[in-house]
Amino acid sequence: MRTPAGSLPQRRDVLVAGGCWLVVLGVLATMPLLAATDSSLSGFTRPGTPAWWACAATFTAQAVALVWARRAPRATVLLVSALPLPLATTGPGDAFSLSSAAVTVAVLLTVLLLPLRTMAPALVAAAVLVAAGEVVHAVSVGTPAAPALVTGVLQALGAVGAPLLLATAITGRREARVAREHEQGAVAREQEALVRAAVADERTAMARELHDIAAHHMSGIALMASAIERQIDTDPQTAKRSVRQVRAQSTAVLEDLRRLVGLLRDETEATRSVLTLEAVAELVEQRRAAGATVELRVLRAADGGRLGAGTGPLAQLALYRIVQEALANAARHAPGTGVVVEVDDRSAQMLTLSVTNGAGGHVTHGGRGFGLVGMRERAELVGATLHHGPTPDGGWSVRVVLPRDADHHDPGPGQEETT
Repeated sequence: MRTPAGSLPQRRDVLVAGGCWLVVLGVLATMPLLAATDSSLSGFTRPGTPAWWACAATFTAQAVALVWARRAPRATVLLVSALPLPLATTGPGDAFSLSSAAVTVAVLLTVLLLPLRTMAPALVAAAVLVAAGEVVHAVSVGTPAAPALVTGVLQALGAVGAPLLLATAITGRREARVAREHEQGAVAREQEALVRAAVADERTAMARELHDIAAHHMSGIALMASAIERQIDTDPQTAKRSVRQVRAQSTAVLEDLRRLVGLLRDETEATRSVLTLEAVAELVEQRRAAGATVELRVLRAADGGRLGAGTGPLAQLALYRIVQEALANAARHAPGTGVVVEVDDRSAQMLTLSVTNGAGGHVTHGGRGFGLVGMRERAELVGATLHHGPTPDGGWSVRVVLPRDADHHDPGPGQEETT
């Protein structure tokens, strides 16, 4: 039967086994030649004798078994350790100790391939086989049993224990390297996730800013354009003023877009002062100039301090943008209805802002646009709470509650300003 290609030994397995065989056969062939100059080597069998050929055959069989160490590691260790047992009784002399070389290589290879707990039974059996072979060989040459047993144990420790320790050290270093690589990969993936999250946040912020700019200015331009269409024949002078307002709104759009692009490019000359709650009055005037009916109510603190004291510039910019978006929604979804913008700055704990419009012909604030989503994101960004929904009279209300700084003092009862 043909052997599947996937079960054939790999080239490196053949090279390892062949290298071990060449070294052992080289020592077996050269040691007797060196005995002429060194009497301590006289115990090696001379080439050509039956014992010498028995050693060569055993070492060759061990090398062939080593070829399959990767495919059958446990069987290879046991076979390589058991093959020298018949050789122990043939009188190979000191050459018998060379049989431990293949055992050492087999233990090193297999422990590097499989976990130690998997190989433990085979390694114990291999150590027993090596010790048994050495004891049989020592006894066959006339060595007493006790010294023979000690020699067998030492041979087993050297042939199995030493490569086991080396393989364990190599495996530990390899596992540590793999762990470091996994850790570095995890750090890289975490960093990549943080970068993606930052990019997503920037995209969301940019989309929100573009939406606010476009919704505010373009809705005003649309209202004034419809008014111009009615006025151009009946009231040319008013139509001319409306055209100038359209031009002013268009210039404001370009300025805001230029500022946004400049911020994205990190151009310092494109920056300008941050919009605050004080700018809400100007925003209301722009809506009035566009033909909308907007009332502004400002409930100031008794000490007459700065509007929005105890809130940071980012929070005030967020509130300004929410008012801007709410006015744009009112113009878009409920044109012709009155709008009330109220800023309640009297409480020491919070600042409340609301934008309420009356009932219109087609109030669709709950549609699928991104206006309310942008408002909620801005409110959450500064720790504010956003409420929105229909009013009892069929209109729509947007209400934001912004906590103040903890060290803000109580200004006492305030006064109302209505424009």
